[in-house]
Amino acid sequence: MRTRAEEFDETVLSALERVEHRLGRPLDMLEVAVEDVPTHDPAPWESDVALGRTFPGTGKATPRVVIYRRPIEARAVGEDELADLIEQIVAEQVAGVVGIHPDDLQD
Repeated sequence: MRTRAEEFDETVLSALERVEHRLGRPLDMLEVAVEDVPTHDPAPWESDVALGRTFPGTGKATPRVVIYRRPIEARAVGEDELADLIEQIVAEQVAGVVGIHPDDLQD
């Protein structure tokens, strides 16, 4: 039996695999993490609670994408909508790192 958090993590990994497949190359240079909630208030350009954030790589540190589980779960109704929303957020964050439009990484 898996917890909701474990199921969420698996859904994020599946979404990342699909995005990586559409991109056509591995995303080894990217670290992806799931956190329960954002650790700080929204940035000035964010109008609501963040669902995901990208932290650019600096020096030897690799770029990092963080997906926030609880805000995403609060917006989704049902498992299918949750999976779709996760994939959309993962695609948006990865697109920002690789410098392409998010639509290019979604079905």
